Amino acid sequence: MVSELGTPLAATLHPTKEGLEESISLKCVKLLVECGAMPIEIAAGRGRRKHVEMLFPFTSPIQTVSKWTVDGIIAHIKSKSLKHSKHKVGQYDKSTKVKQKFDGDKDVGRKNHSAASKLYSEVEQYGKNTKDKLKSDGDKSVGRKDYLAASKLYGEAIDLDPTDAILYSNRSFCLLQTGEATKALSDANSCIKVRPEWVKGYYRKGAALMSLKEYKEACDAFLAGLKLDPANAEMERMFREREAVEAMKEDCVGAKNLGSID
Repeated sequence: MVSELGTPLAATLHPTKEGLEESISLKCVKLLVECGAMPIEIAAGRGRRKHVEMLFPFTSPIQTVSKWTVDGIIAHIKSKSLKHSKHKVGQYDKSTKVKQKFDGDKDVGRKNHSAASKLYSEVEQYGKNTKDKLKSDGDKSVGRKDYLAASKLYGEAIDLDPTDAILYSNRSFCLLQTGEATKALSDANSCIKVRPEWVKGYYRKGAALMSLKEYKEACDAFLAGLKLDPANAEMERMFREREAVEAMKEDCVGAKNLGSID
């Protein structure tokens, strides 16, 4: 049985949202586990190391995993995700792009500006179409909670258009989900640099800093976002997170009086 949600085991965990009774879903999960389905692979695919460590003592070695350790399982699943996320050059052949640009440059040299303009336009359209496809596939991977594959896809899209703030924001989210908080912070900063007026970049930065336990800096990021959009409920909720507020009380005067922020 093949599902857009990934493995059959992963698929059985989702139908309750569509109205399926939990008892039926649970029966399916039990049957799949009895038949050899591996919850540890799902945990590894989601970047949940603690869950992998918990499941490891209760899981029989998988033949396809060459190194049967927690790190070996995570590395194996990560390799599989990246392999599945690779794009064939059917829609966008990089060598074709280079050749078309080269031919366009030659047309400019021959002062055939009409032909050059057409070639440059085709190159630009190739890039746009492929970037959109990569982003769409990345969004689908996020929907499946396959954050490793999604971050790879967003990265390829960024290579095509390093001025797209949404791509940096999306990859920052995925990196944070897989425990790459430092890289998530870097993408959040890139997002802000490209689009400083967009509140989402400051939200991503604050979330990454929270994960890094840099509470004072997280407070500054959330405040910067609230100044851009004082009514942003999501930003305010993050700012009010108990752990961060407690840790930042001495550094953030007036943290309890968010209504007064300009």
